[in-house]
Amino acid sequence: MEKTEYTIESAAAAIETIRQEIAKAFIGQQALVERLMISLLAGGHILVEGVPGLGKTLLVRSIARAIGGDSKRVQFTPDLMPSDITGNIMLNSATGDFVTKKGPVFTNLFIADEINRAPAKTQAALFEAMQEFQVSLDGTSHRLPNPFMVLATQNPYEHEGTYPLPDAQKDRFLMKVLAEYPSEDEEKEMVARVLSQGTGAELSVGDVSAVISTEAFRDIQNLAAGIRVDPSLIDYAVRLVNATRSVPSLQAGAGPRGSLALIRCARGVALIQGRDFVIPDDIKAVASPVLAHRLTLSAESELEGLTEVQIVETLVAKTEAPRT
Repeated sequence: MEKTEYTIESAAAAIETIRQEIAKAFIGQQALVERLMISLLAGGHILVEGVPGLGKTLLVRSIARAIGGDSKRVQFTPDLMPSDITGNIMLNSATGDFVTKKGPVFTNLFIADEINRAPAKTQAALFEAMQEFQVSLDGTSHRLPNPFMVLATQNPYEHEGTYPLPDAQKDRFLMKVLAEYPSEDEEKEMVARVLSQGTGAELSVGDVSAVISTEAFRDIQNLAAGIRVDPSLIDYAVRLVNATRSVPSLQAGAGPRGSLALIRCARGVALIQGRDFVIPDDIKAVASPVLAHRLTLSAESELEGLTEVQIVETLVAKTEAPRT
């Protein structure tokens, strides 16, 4: 019988097992995988950005499979309608009654593939689901499964046919992580593995098995939520977020969700490392992926080539962290 009462040590071991299972399909980019695991432990939604062909969707599907979650994938396109995600109310011609047809968002892990290829109206269909964990259809609220997470992929904004995500939606993603090009050795291994699968054009998740149930994973999330955070670290996180609101090169800084997200993700880092308490380095480790996408550059800063990540890294270097 699967163990569902975890200690810090056994939870950390279970997370490592999940990572090893993901590696059966997704090669390399360990930092990216770790950040996605941190987001999952914090019960947040994840945005993965990168050019096409880097395996973003493969990684997301692998994670969904490894934690035993029911997952559904929607390819976002310019003609996608909000009801294609949330569902709608339909008339049953046989009975004359209206029936509720739930959309694909009613799942544990909703994969929003290339989310920024759909217009803002369709992207906004996820607002309620991501924040309230429910969907309203014809005035009736329907709870989503627990756990529920949106795992979205997007292409860089400068790519043709993309729409910028509304600021309100970006803020609902706990972390934004970047998929980079693989190293030369990783790419060689990837090519060799694909060719060994016969006529397939890319890697599959067929070798990835569920090593944990969604119920057990929820127990690990609850364990992460109970990791100790000293008041001085809460003060540090808030000071760091407050600092983004007075940077001249920013049009807008991070809101209160940024402070909460820093602590939630820092707890995930601590659990992965087998600790039941957070240290300043945990917050520093997640500062860029947690805060950068919540910032809005001024027009002048964009012209100068300044990036949100550079601003966060500068603030982390300048903001004094607790010494003990």
